[in-house]
Amino acid sequence: MSPEIEVRTATSDDWSGIWRVLEPAFRAGETYTYPRDIGEAEARAAWTAAPGARLLVAVGTDGVVGTAKYLPNLPGAGAHVANASFVVGPGSGGRGVGRALANAVLDGARAEGYLAMQFNAVVETNERAVRLWESFGFEILATVPEAFRHPTAGLVGLHIMYRDL
Repeated sequence: MSPEIEVRTATSDDWSGIWRVLEPAFRAGETYTYPRDIGEAEARAAWTAAPGARLLVAVGTDGVVGTAKYLPNLPGAGAHVANASFVVGPGSGGRGVGRALANAVLDGARAEGYLAMQFNAVVETNERAVRLWESFGFEILATVPEAFRHPTAGLVGLHIMYRDL
């Protein structure tokens, strides 16, 4: 990772930078199930307003270069398992931003008492993310076939990935 990258808790002042990271990923429609035409206000609510969510940003000399959030995967009796989402901004791939966010999320979730982390929908064509999660000890438990409509690859599977904390 580039030494000028800092991962920290996001503040409301970070939203414009977070949106600069999220919008291209959402518009591309290759890694998230959000509507490709999602509006900024709707995206902000979806990304920041989930109950129990902790929102992080990776910040470099050029501002916000990535964002992640973690939260209970399910309420109540399932709240001991975390879920997380990550987006690295355009031009920031390969700089260690995703790895830095992953370390921060796993450390934060562990410190908050989560016992495990589960990803419910890792697009199988997102090979870079799958390799990253596997390098952190996540396993693919199952793949839901044709559960994601990829804009160029057509119907592809969604992996359910898991690891103990």
